[in-house]
Amino acid sequence: MAIEDLKRKNELIDKKLSQRDIVLDSSGYFIIKIDQINKKIVVEHYLNNIDDKGIALDPITNKPIQCDKQNKRQYNKIFEGNTAKEIGILITEKNNNLISKFDHALYLGRELQKAEECLLKDHEYIQD
Repeated sequence: MAIEDLKRKNELIDKKLSQRDIVLDSSGYFIIKIDQINKKIVVEHYLNNIDDKGIALDPITNKPIQCDKQNKRQYNKIFEGNTAKEIGILITEKNNNLISKFDHALYLGRELQKAEECLLKDHEYIQD
């Protein structure tokens, strides 16, 4: 199979898997950024509650968390490092109560690896 065919096949698989319903992690969520000036991966962890409909709620206001830039929430913890592995170990071995779902841990690992690659290639990183 040619590499382009394999890429197309993989894109279709990923697109299909992205359409499935997910259950949010009651331990919170992560916002991943890269700092190109200081060559660091920066990860912010935010707390949330999950209601009986599966909606993430702000633990202070108990209102749904909005996905917009005007919604300025205070992070629970912040992590900085040079590699995906470094950040992953900080999160999972030093702060082991921030992830309660295996699929969330796998997602975080993929995103950290993508962020590291963008950092090394001086590309913009956009979290999925």
